[in-house]
Amino acid sequence: MNSPPTVTSSARVVVVGAGLAGLAAASTLVQAGFNNVQVLEAMSRPGGRINTTRPFGPDVIELGANWIHGQKGNPLFDLAKKHSLLSEGTSATTMCLPASVTPRDYFFDEGGRQLPPGDVEQVCSLFSKLTSRAFDNKLEKRYHSESLGRYLDEAFAASPLASAVKDAAKIFEWCKRSECTDEASSSLYEVSALQISEYTALPGGFFNCLGPGGYQAVADVLLRSLHPGVLLCDRQVTRIQWGLEGEAHPVRVLCADGQELKADHVIVTASLGFLKERASALFEPALPDAKMRAIERLGFGTVDKIFLDFGERFWPEDCAGIQLVWEEGPEDQGVHRLMSEGDAWKATWYKKICGFDIVARHPTVLCGWITGREAQYMETLGEKEVGEVCVRLLRSFTGWQVPEPKQVLLSTWWSNPYVKGSYTFIPHGVSGVREHKALAAPLPPTATHTSTKPLQVLFAGEATHVKFYTTTHGAYITGIREAQRLIDLYIDL
Repeated sequence: MNSPPTVTSSARVVVVGAGLAGLAAASTLVQAGFNNVQVLEAMSRPGGRINTTRPFGPDVIELGANWIHGQKGNPLFDLAKKHSLLSEGTSATTMCLPASVTPRDYFFDEGGRQLPPGDVEQVCSLFSKLTSRAFDNKLEKRYHSESLGRYLDEAFAASPLASAVKDAAKIFEWCKRSECTDEASSSLYEVSALQISEYTALPGGFFNCLGPGGYQAVADVLLRSLHPGVLLCDRQVTRIQWGLEGEAHPVRVLCADGQELKADHVIVTASLGFLKERASALFEPALPDAKMRAIERLGFGTVDKIFLDFGERFWPEDCAGIQLVWEEGPEDQGVHRLMSEGDAWKATWYKKICGFDIVARHPTVLCGWITGREAQYMETLGEKEVGEVCVRLLRSFTGWQVPEPKQVLLSTWWSNPYVKGSYTFIPHGVSGVREHKALAAPLPPTATHTSTKPLQVLFAGEATHVKFYTTTHGAYITGIREAQRLIDLYIDL
Protein backbone atom coordinates (compact mmCIF):
# COMPACT_ATOMS: atom_id res chain seq x y z
CA MET A 1 0.00 0.00 0.00
CA ASN A 2 1.45 3.39 -0.95
CA SER A 3 2.04 5.74 1.97
CA PRO A 4 -0.41 8.67 1.83
CA PRO A 5 0.73 12.20 2.58
CA THR A 6 0.89 12.96 6.29
CA VAL A 7 -2.08 14.93 7.58
CA THR A 8 -2.12 15.77 11.25
CA SER A 9 -5.84 15.83 11.96
CA SER A 10 -7.98 15.81 15.07
CA ALA A 11 -11.05 14.89 13.04
CA ARG A 12 -13.10 12.20 14.75
CA VAL A 13 -13.65 9.25 12.41
CA VAL A 14 -15.68 6.16 13.29
CA VAL A 15 -15.32 3.09 11.06
CA VAL A 16 -18.25 0.67 11.29
CA GLY A 17 -17.04 -2.86 10.64
CA ALA A 18 -13.61 -4.48 10.94
CA GLY A 19 -13.62 -6.52 7.78
CA LEU A 20 -11.02 -5.91 5.11
CA ALA A 21 -12.64 -2.65 3.99
CA GLY A 22 -12.86 -1.28 7.51
CA LEU A 23 -9.32 -2.31 8.46
CA ALA A 24 -7.94 -0.86 5.21
CA ALA A 25 -9.74 2.43 5.85
CA ALA A 26 -8.60 2.69 9.45
CA SER A 27 -5.02 1.71 8.63
CA THR A 28 -4.82 4.27 5.83
CA LEU A 29 -6.17 7.05 8.06
CA VAL A 30 -3.86 6.25 10.96
CA GLN A 31 -0.82 6.11 8.71
CA ALA A 32 -1.86 9.46 7.21
CA GLY A 33 -1.79 11.09 10.64
CA PHE A 34 -5.44 10.95 11.74
CA ASN A 35 -5.17 10.57 15.50
CA ASN A 36 -8.81 10.05 16.48
CA VAL A 37 -10.00 6.93 14.66
CA GLN A 38 -12.29 4.32 16.22
CA VAL A 39 -13.26 0.98 14.62
CA LEU A 40 -16.44 -0.70 15.84
CA GLU A 41 -16.93 -4.40 15.10
CA ALA A 42 -20.18 -6.15 16.00
CA MET A 43 -18.61 -9.61 16.10
CA SER A 44 -16.14 -10.81 18.72
CA ARG A 45 -13.31 -10.94 16.18
CA PRO A 46 -12.00 -8.70 13.39
CA GLY A 47 -11.80 -9.88 9.81
CA GLY A 48 -15.42 -9.85 8.66
CA ARG A 49 -15.80 -12.44 5.91
CA ILE A 50 -12.22 -13.52 6.52
CA ASN A 51 -12.47 -16.39 8.97
CA THR A 52 -9.26 -18.42 9.25
CA THR A 53 -9.60 -21.38 11.64
CA ARG A 54 -7.59 -24.47 12.68
CA PRO A 55 -10.23 -27.09 13.57
CA PHE A 56 -8.36 -30.14 12.26
CA GLY A 57 -4.86 -29.43 13.54
CA PRO A 58 -2.20 -26.74 13.11
CA ASP A 59 -2.95 -25.99 9.44
CA VAL A 60 -5.57 -23.45 8.45
CA ILE A 61 -9.09 -23.97 7.16
CA GLU A 62 -10.71 -20.95 5.52
CA LEU A 63 -14.40 -20.71 6.38
CA GLY A 64 -14.58 -17.45 4.46
CA ALA A 65 -12.31 -15.73 1.94
CA ASN A 66 -10.01 -18.24 0.28
CA TRP A 67 -7.98 -16.64 -2.52
CA ILE A 68 -6.59 -13.38 -3.81
CA HIS A 69 -8.01 -13.05 -7.32
CA GLY A 70 -5.55 -11.70 -9.86
CA GLN A 71 -2.10 -10.19 -9.52
CA LYS A 72 -1.28 -7.29 -11.83
CA GLY A 73 -2.76 -4.07 -10.52
CA ASN A 74 -3.98 -5.78 -7.34
CA PRO A 75 -2.78 -3.92 -4.22
CA LEU A 76 -4.01 -6.77 -2.01
CA PHE A 77 -1.76 -9.21 -3.88
CA ASP A 78 1.10 -6.71 -3.55
CA LEU A 79 0.50 -6.42 0.19
CA ALA A 80 0.53 -10.20 0.65
CA LYS A 81 3.63 -10.55 -1.51
CA LYS A 82 5.46 -7.77 0.34
CA HIS A 83 4.90 -9.53 3.65
CA SER A 84 5.64 -13.03 2.26
CA LEU A 85 2.10 -14.25 2.93
CA LEU A 86 1.49 -16.09 -0.35
CA SER A 87 1.58 -19.85 -0.65
CA GLU A 88 4.50 -21.45 -2.43
CA GLY A 89 4.73 -24.84 -4.11
CA THR A 90 1.96 -27.32 -4.83
CA SER A 91 -0.17 -26.59 -1.77
CA ALA A 92 -2.05 -23.87 -3.65
CA THR A 93 -5.00 -26.16 -4.39
CA THR A 94 -8.16 -24.63 -5.84
CA MET A 95 -11.79 -25.58 -5.99
CA CYS A 96 -13.07 -27.19 -9.19
CA LEU A 97 -14.52 -24.67 -11.63
CA PRO A 98 -15.37 -25.23 -15.31
CA ALA A 99 -12.37 -23.17 -16.41
CA SER A 100 -9.95 -25.22 -14.27
CA VAL A 101 -11.18 -28.79 -14.78
CA THR A 102 -8.36 -31.32 -15.28
CA PRO A 103 -8.23 -35.13 -15.64
CA ARG A 104 -7.57 -35.18 -11.89
CA ASP A 105 -11.19 -34.18 -11.33
CA TYR A 106 -13.34 -37.31 -11.14
CA PHE A 107 -16.87 -36.76 -12.48
CA PHE A 108 -19.53 -39.31 -11.52
CA ASP A 109 -23.17 -39.56 -12.49
CA GLU A 110 -25.75 -40.63 -9.95
CA GLY A 111 -25.70 -44.16 -11.34
CA GLY A 112 -22.14 -44.54 -10.07
CA ARG A 113 -20.47 -44.27 -13.48
CA GLN A 114 -17.33 -42.19 -13.88
CA LEU A 115 -17.73 -39.94 -16.91
CA PRO A 116 -15.03 -39.94 -19.60
CA PRO A 117 -12.55 -37.10 -18.87
CA GLY A 118 -12.47 -36.17 -22.54
CA ASP A 119 -16.24 -35.58 -22.61
CA VAL A 120 -16.07 -33.52 -19.43
CA GLU A 121 -13.21 -31.43 -20.79
CA GLN A 122 -15.06 -30.68 -24.04
CA VAL A 123 -18.22 -29.51 -22.30
CA CYS A 124 -16.37 -27.49 -19.65
CA SER A 125 -14.29 -25.86 -22.36
CA LEU A 126 -17.43 -24.89 -24.26
CA PHE A 127 -18.97 -23.49 -21.07
CA SER A 128 -15.85 -21.39 -20.42
CA LYS A 129 -15.95 -20.00 -23.96
CA LEU A 130 -19.61 -19.07 -23.62
CA THR A 131 -19.17 -17.38 -20.26
CA SER A 132 -16.09 -15.57 -21.57
CA ARG A 133 -18.28 -14.00 -24.26
CA ALA A 134 -20.48 -12.59 -21.52
CA PHE A 135 -17.57 -11.38 -19.39
CA ASP A 136 -15.90 -9.83 -22.44
CA ASN A 137 -19.10 -7.98 -23.42
CA LYS A 138 -19.40 -9.87 -26.71
CA LEU A 139 -22.98 -11.06 -26.35
CA GLU A 140 -25.39 -10.69 -29.23
CA LYS A 141 -27.84 -7.86 -28.59
CA ARG A 142 -30.77 -10.25 -28.13
CA TYR A 143 -29.16 -11.52 -24.92
CA HIS A 144 -28.64 -8.09 -23.35
CA SER A 145 -31.95 -8.27 -21.53
CA GLU A 146 -31.70 -11.98 -20.68
CA SER A 147 -30.47 -13.83 -17.64
CA LEU A 148 -27.11 -15.55 -17.75
CA GLY A 149 -28.84 -18.92 -17.43
CA ARG A 150 -31.13 -18.26 -20.40
CA TYR A 151 -28.23 -17.14 -22.58
CA LEU A 152 -26.17 -20.22 -21.68
CA ASP A 153 -29.08 -22.57 -22.38
CA GLU A 154 -29.66 -21.15 -25.86
CA ALA A 155 -25.99 -20.99 -26.76
CA PHE A 156 -25.43 -24.57 -25.60
CA ALA A 157 -28.46 -25.88 -27.51
CA ALA A 158 -27.09 -24.29 -30.68
CA SER A 159 -23.73 -26.01 -30.26
CA PRO A 160 -22.98 -29.29 -32.11
CA LEU A 161 -21.55 -30.57 -28.83
CA ALA A 162 -25.03 -30.72 -27.29
CA SER A 163 -25.87 -33.77 -29.39
CA ALA A 164 -22.38 -35.10 -30.08
CA VAL A 165 -21.49 -35.90 -26.44
CA LYS A 166 -23.75 -38.38 -24.66
CA ASP A 167 -23.84 -36.66 -21.26
CA ALA A 168 -23.29 -33.11 -22.50
CA ALA A 169 -26.51 -31.66 -21.05
CA LYS A 170 -25.86 -33.13 -17.60
CA ILE A 171 -22.25 -31.95 -17.55
CA PHE A 172 -23.35 -28.51 -18.73
CA GLU A 173 -25.82 -28.36 -15.84
CA TRP A 174 -22.92 -29.10 -13.47
CA CYS A 175 -21.02 -26.19 -15.06
CA LYS A 176 -23.92 -23.84 -14.42
CA ARG A 177 -24.24 -25.10 -10.85
CA SER A 178 -20.53 -24.48 -10.34
CA GLU A 179 -20.80 -20.98 -11.82
CA CYS A 180 -23.45 -20.19 -9.19
CA THR A 181 -20.62 -20.39 -6.66
CA ASP A 182 -18.73 -17.66 -8.49
CA GLU A 183 -21.87 -15.54 -8.73
CA ALA A 184 -23.15 -16.24 -5.18
CA SER A 185 -26.60 -16.77 -6.64
CA SER A 186 -29.36 -19.29 -6.10
CA SER A 187 -29.48 -19.72 -9.87
CA LEU A 188 -27.92 -18.27 -13.01
CA TYR A 189 -31.49 -17.53 -14.08
CA GLU A 190 -31.34 -14.71 -11.52
CA VAL A 191 -28.08 -13.22 -12.82
CA SER A 192 -27.80 -10.59 -15.54
CA ALA A 193 -26.07 -11.87 -18.68
CA LEU A 194 -25.01 -8.38 -19.73
CA GLN A 195 -23.92 -6.90 -16.42
CA ILE A 196 -21.24 -9.46 -15.57
CA SER A 197 -19.12 -7.78 -18.25
CA GLU A 198 -18.67 -4.91 -15.78
CA TYR A 199 -16.61 -7.19 -13.55
CA THR A 200 -12.86 -6.87 -14.14
CA ALA A 201 -10.65 -9.95 -13.79
CA LEU A 202 -7.09 -8.83 -13.11
CA PRO A 203 -4.21 -10.46 -15.01
CA GLY A 204 -2.12 -13.14 -13.35
CA GLY A 205 -3.16 -16.28 -11.50
CA PHE A 206 -6.80 -16.10 -10.51
CA PHE A 207 -6.49 -18.40 -7.49
CA ASN A 208 -3.61 -17.05 -5.41
CA CYS A 209 -3.53 -19.09 -2.21
CA LEU A 210 -2.11 -17.76 1.01
CA GLY A 211 0.55 -19.46 3.09
CA PRO A 212 0.38 -21.08 6.53
CA GLY A 213 -1.07 -17.96 8.16
CA GLY A 214 -4.08 -18.01 5.85
CA TYR A 215 -6.14 -14.94 5.06
CA GLN A 216 -6.01 -13.82 8.68
CA ALA A 217 -2.34 -12.99 8.14
CA VAL A 218 -3.44 -10.29 5.66
CA ALA A 219 -5.85 -8.81 8.19
CA ASP A 220 -3.13 -8.98 10.84
CA VAL A 221 -0.85 -6.75 8.74
CA LEU A 222 -3.51 -4.05 8.84
CA LEU A 223 -4.32 -4.65 12.50
CA ARG A 224 -0.67 -4.14 13.47
CA SER A 225 -0.80 -0.62 12.03
CA LEU A 226 -3.59 0.39 14.44
CA HIS A 227 -2.84 1.80 17.87
CA PRO A 228 -4.13 -0.05 20.96
CA GLY A 229 -7.75 0.80 21.64
CA VAL A 230 -8.60 1.78 18.05
CA LEU A 231 -10.47 -1.50 17.47
CA LEU A 232 -13.44 -2.35 19.67
CA CYS A 233 -15.11 -5.72 19.11
CA ASP A 234 -18.55 -6.79 20.35
CA ARG A 235 -19.84 -3.29 19.55
CA GLN A 236 -23.08 -3.58 17.62
CA VAL A 237 -24.06 -0.28 16.02
CA THR A 238 -27.80 0.30 16.23
CA ARG A 239 -28.17 3.85 14.91
CA ILE A 240 -26.17 6.37 12.90
CA GLN A 241 -27.53 9.90 13.30
CA TRP A 242 -26.14 12.31 10.74
CA GLY A 243 -26.68 15.92 9.69
CA LEU A 244 -26.91 16.99 13.34
CA GLU A 245 -27.42 20.75 13.60
CA GLY A 246 -25.88 22.99 16.21
CA GLU A 247 -23.36 20.39 17.42
CA ALA A 248 -19.59 20.35 17.17
CA HIS A 249 -19.70 16.91 15.54
CA PRO A 250 -22.45 16.31 12.95
CA VAL A 251 -22.64 12.51 13.32
CA ARG A 252 -23.51 10.38 16.34
CA VAL A 253 -23.07 6.59 16.46
CA LEU A 254 -25.19 4.67 18.97
CA CYS A 255 -24.28 1.15 20.12
CA ALA A 256 -26.41 -1.63 21.60
CA ASP A 257 -24.52 -1.42 24.91
CA GLY A 258 -25.50 2.25 25.32
CA GLN A 259 -22.20 3.71 24.15
CA GLU A 260 -22.43 6.88 22.06
CA LEU A 261 -19.65 8.19 19.87
CA LYS A 262 -19.62 11.64 18.36
CA ALA A 263 -17.89 11.91 15.02
CA ASP A 264 -17.07 14.21 12.16
CA HIS A 265 -17.15 11.32 9.70
CA VAL A 266 -18.35 7.73 9.71
CA ILE A 267 -17.20 5.10 7.21
CA VAL A 268 -19.79 2.33 6.96
CA THR A 269 -18.32 -0.99 5.75
CA ALA A 270 -21.20 -3.27 6.74
CA SER A 271 -22.05 -6.04 4.29
CA LEU A 272 -24.81 -5.54 1.75
CA GLY A 273 -26.68 -8.40 3.41
CA PHE A 274 -26.66 -6.53 6.72
CA LEU A 275 -27.77 -3.32 5.03
CA LYS A 276 -30.64 -5.10 3.33
CA GLU A 277 -31.99 -6.06 6.75
CA ARG A 278 -31.02 -3.02 8.83
CA ALA A 279 -30.50 0.07 6.65
CA SER A 280 -34.04 1.40 7.01
CA ALA A 281 -33.68 1.49 10.79
CA LEU A 282 -29.95 2.15 11.03
CA PHE A 283 -29.79 5.70 9.65
CA GLU A 284 -31.43 8.87 10.96
CA PRO A 285 -32.49 10.68 8.86
CA ALA A 286 -33.26 7.92 6.39
CA LEU A 287 -30.90 7.27 3.52
CA PRO A 288 -31.67 8.96 0.20
CA ASP A 289 -34.05 7.02 -2.03
CA ALA A 290 -31.34 6.25 -4.59
CA LYS A 291 -29.16 4.59 -1.98
CA MET A 292 -32.01 2.57 -0.49
CA ARG A 293 -32.97 1.49 -3.99
CA ALA A 294 -29.40 0.30 -4.63
CA ILE A 295 -29.38 -1.72 -1.40
CA GLU A 296 -32.67 -3.31 -2.35
CA ARG A 297 -31.87 -4.04 -6.00
CA LEU A 298 -28.30 -5.37 -5.82
CA GLY A 299 -28.10 -9.10 -5.18
CA PHE A 300 -26.31 -10.59 -2.20
CA GLY A 301 -26.03 -14.35 -2.24
CA THR A 302 -24.80 -17.07 0.09
CA VAL A 303 -21.86 -19.39 -0.60
CA ASP A 304 -21.11 -22.00 2.05
CA LYS A 305 -18.44 -24.66 2.54
CA ILE A 306 -18.85 -28.14 3.97
CA PHE A 307 -15.62 -29.58 5.38
CA LEU A 308 -15.42 -33.33 5.99
CA ASP A 309 -12.40 -34.64 7.91
CA PHE A 310 -12.22 -38.42 7.37
CA GLY A 311 -8.97 -39.05 9.22
CA GLU A 312 -7.84 -41.20 6.28
CA ARG A 313 -7.76 -40.80 2.52
CA PHE A 314 -10.18 -43.06 0.62
CA TRP A 315 -9.87 -41.39 -2.80
CA PRO A 316 -7.10 -42.11 -5.35
CA GLU A 317 -3.82 -40.21 -5.14
CA ASP A 318 -4.43 -38.60 -8.53
CA CYS A 319 -7.93 -37.42 -7.60
CA ALA A 320 -8.26 -33.68 -6.96
CA GLY A 321 -12.01 -33.70 -6.51
CA ILE A 322 -15.20 -35.75 -6.75
CA GLN A 323 -17.81 -33.94 -8.84
CA LEU A 324 -21.51 -34.85 -8.79
CA VAL A 325 -23.46 -34.94 -12.07
CA TRP A 326 -27.22 -35.36 -11.74
CA GLU A 327 -29.77 -36.66 -14.22
CA GLU A 328 -31.94 -33.65 -13.34
CA GLY A 329 -29.87 -31.07 -11.50
CA PRO A 330 -31.26 -27.82 -10.05
CA GLU A 331 -29.77 -25.70 -12.86
CA ASP A 332 -31.58 -27.72 -15.52
CA GLN A 333 -33.99 -25.29 -17.16
CA GLY A 334 -37.06 -27.45 -16.64
CA VAL A 335 -36.17 -28.32 -13.06
CA HIS A 336 -35.53 -24.68 -12.21
CA ARG A 337 -38.88 -23.65 -13.65
CA LEU A 338 -40.65 -26.38 -11.71
CA MET A 339 -38.90 -25.52 -8.44
CA SER A 340 -39.01 -21.73 -8.76
CA GLU A 341 -42.02 -21.45 -6.47
CA GLY A 342 -42.91 -23.21 -3.25
CA ASP A 343 -40.67 -25.27 -0.96
CA ALA A 344 -40.40 -28.52 -2.89
CA TRP A 345 -36.72 -27.80 -3.59
CA LYS A 346 -35.89 -28.28 0.11
CA ALA A 347 -36.35 -32.03 -0.26
CA THR A 348 -33.42 -32.11 -2.68
CA TRP A 349 -31.31 -29.24 -1.33
CA TYR A 350 -28.19 -31.42 -1.53
CA LYS A 351 -28.34 -31.45 -5.34
CA LYS A 352 -26.89 -27.94 -5.26
CA ILE A 353 -23.57 -29.34 -3.95
CA CYS A 354 -21.20 -29.28 -6.94
CA GLY A 355 -18.79 -31.83 -5.52
CA PHE A 356 -16.06 -32.34 -2.96
CA ASP A 357 -12.56 -30.97 -3.55
CA ILE A 358 -9.30 -31.74 -1.81
CA VAL A 359 -8.08 -29.08 0.63
CA ALA A 360 -4.61 -27.56 0.70
CA ARG A 361 -2.39 -28.97 3.49
CA HIS A 362 -5.16 -31.34 4.64
CA PRO A 363 -4.66 -34.76 2.97
CA THR A 364 -7.70 -36.34 4.66
CA VAL A 365 -10.18 -33.46 4.26
CA LEU A 366 -12.70 -32.79 1.48
CA CYS A 367 -14.60 -29.53 0.96
CA GLY A 368 -18.05 -29.32 -0.59
CA TRP A 369 -19.48 -26.07 -2.00
CA ILE A 370 -23.12 -25.04 -1.97
CA THR A 371 -24.83 -21.77 -2.87
CA GLY A 372 -28.01 -19.77 -2.74
CA ARG A 373 -31.21 -20.74 -1.00
CA GLU A 374 -29.99 -24.32 -0.67
CA ALA A 375 -26.97 -23.09 1.29
CA GLN A 376 -29.24 -21.07 3.54
CA TYR A 377 -31.42 -24.13 4.12
CA MET A 378 -28.38 -26.30 4.82
CA GLU A 379 -27.38 -23.96 7.64
CA THR A 380 -30.60 -24.89 9.48
CA LEU A 381 -29.84 -28.62 9.49
CA GLY A 382 -26.71 -28.92 11.60
CA GLU A 383 -23.37 -30.64 11.09
CA LYS A 384 -24.51 -34.20 11.88
CA GLU A 385 -27.34 -34.30 9.32
CA VAL A 386 -25.31 -32.53 6.63
CA GLY A 387 -22.40 -34.91 7.17
CA GLU A 388 -24.67 -37.94 6.84
CA VAL A 389 -26.12 -36.63 3.57
CA CYS A 390 -22.66 -35.95 2.15
CA VAL A 391 -21.42 -39.44 3.01
CA ARG A 392 -24.47 -40.96 1.31
CA LEU A 393 -23.75 -38.91 -1.80
CA LEU A 394 -20.10 -39.91 -1.90
CA ARG A 395 -20.92 -43.60 -1.45
CA SER A 396 -23.74 -43.71 -4.00
CA PHE A 397 -21.94 -41.72 -6.70
CA THR A 398 -18.51 -43.35 -6.45
CA GLY A 399 -19.22 -46.84 -5.12
CA TRP A 400 -16.11 -46.48 -2.96
CA GLN A 401 -15.77 -47.50 0.67
CA VAL A 402 -16.35 -44.12 2.28
CA PRO A 403 -15.82 -44.04 6.07
CA GLU A 404 -17.78 -41.88 8.47
CA PRO A 405 -16.12 -38.48 8.90
CA LYS A 406 -14.32 -37.78 12.15
CA GLN A 407 -15.49 -34.19 12.06
CA VAL A 408 -17.85 -32.02 10.01
CA LEU A 409 -17.51 -28.25 9.82
CA LEU A 410 -19.91 -25.86 8.08
CA SER A 411 -19.66 -22.21 7.24
CA THR A 412 -22.84 -20.32 8.17
CA TRP A 413 -22.65 -16.92 6.51
CA TRP A 414 -26.40 -16.55 6.08
CA SER A 415 -27.05 -17.24 9.75
CA ASN A 416 -24.52 -14.63 10.85
CA PRO A 417 -26.71 -11.62 11.72
CA TYR A 418 -23.91 -9.17 10.90
CA VAL A 419 -23.20 -10.58 7.43
CA LYS A 420 -26.34 -12.33 6.07
CA GLY A 421 -24.66 -13.86 3.03
CA SER A 422 -21.36 -13.95 1.21
CA TYR A 423 -20.99 -11.49 -1.66
CA THR A 424 -22.69 -9.41 -4.31
CA PHE A 425 -24.07 -10.23 -7.74
CA ILE A 426 -26.02 -8.24 -10.34
CA PRO A 427 -29.57 -9.55 -10.76
CA HIS A 428 -31.27 -9.87 -14.11
CA GLY A 429 -32.76 -6.51 -15.09
CA VAL A 430 -30.58 -4.37 -12.79
CA SER A 431 -28.01 -1.76 -13.83
CA GLY A 432 -25.03 -2.74 -11.73
CA VAL A 433 -22.99 0.37 -12.53
CA ARG A 434 -25.78 2.72 -11.46
CA GLU A 435 -26.59 0.84 -8.26
CA HIS A 436 -22.96 0.31 -7.20
CA LYS A 437 -22.28 4.03 -7.68
CA ALA A 438 -25.39 4.96 -5.72
CA LEU A 439 -24.36 2.68 -2.86
CA ALA A 440 -20.81 4.08 -2.86
CA ALA A 441 -21.87 7.75 -2.86
CA PRO A 442 -21.06 9.54 0.43
CA LEU A 443 -23.78 11.38 2.27
CA PRO A 444 -23.34 15.15 1.99
CA PRO A 445 -25.44 17.54 4.02
CA THR A 446 -29.10 17.24 3.08
CA ALA A 447 -31.14 20.20 1.96
CA THR A 448 -32.40 20.64 5.52
CA HIS A 449 -29.10 19.79 7.26
CA THR A 450 -26.32 22.16 6.26
CA SER A 451 -22.88 21.69 7.74
CA THR A 452 -19.33 22.94 7.43
CA LYS A 453 -18.20 19.29 7.47
CA PRO A 454 -19.07 17.53 4.19
CA LEU A 455 -18.71 13.78 3.67
CA GLN A 456 -20.36 12.95 6.94
CA VAL A 457 -21.15 9.30 6.11
CA LEU A 458 -19.08 7.31 3.63
CA PHE A 459 -19.57 3.76 2.35
CA ALA A 460 -16.99 1.07 1.59
CA GLY A 461 -17.00 -2.69 0.99
CA GLU A 462 -17.09 -5.06 -1.98
CA ALA A 463 -20.64 -4.04 -2.91
CA THR A 464 -19.55 -0.41 -3.39
CA HIS A 465 -17.10 -1.06 -6.23
CA VAL A 466 -18.30 -1.13 -9.83
CA LYS A 467 -15.50 -3.35 -11.14
CA PHE A 468 -14.41 -5.60 -8.28
CA TYR A 469 -17.49 -6.68 -6.39
CA THR A 470 -17.47 -10.24 -4.94
CA THR A 471 -13.76 -10.04 -4.07
CA THR A 472 -11.66 -9.17 -1.06
CA HIS A 473 -9.72 -6.99 -3.48
CA GLY A 474 -12.83 -4.86 -3.97
CA ALA A 475 -13.32 -4.52 -0.21
CA TYR A 476 -9.70 -3.61 0.36
CA ILE A 477 -9.47 -0.89 -2.26
CA THR A 478 -12.81 0.69 -1.35
CA GLY A 479 -11.64 1.01 2.25
CA ILE A 480 -8.56 2.85 1.02
CA ARG A 481 -10.71 4.87 -1.39
CA GLU A 482 -12.96 6.26 1.35
CA ALA A 483 -10.02 6.97 3.65
CA GLN A 484 -8.37 8.85 0.81
CA ARG A 485 -11.51 10.98 0.37
CA LEU A 486 -11.05 12.20 3.93
CA ILE A 487 -7.30 12.65 3.55
CA ASP A 488 -7.85 14.77 0.44
CA LEU A 489 -10.53 16.77 2.24
CA TYR A 490 -8.21 17.70 5.09
CA ILE A 491 -5.31 18.44 2.78
CA ASP A 492 -7.59 20.88 0.95
CA LEU A 493 -8.80 22.41 4.20
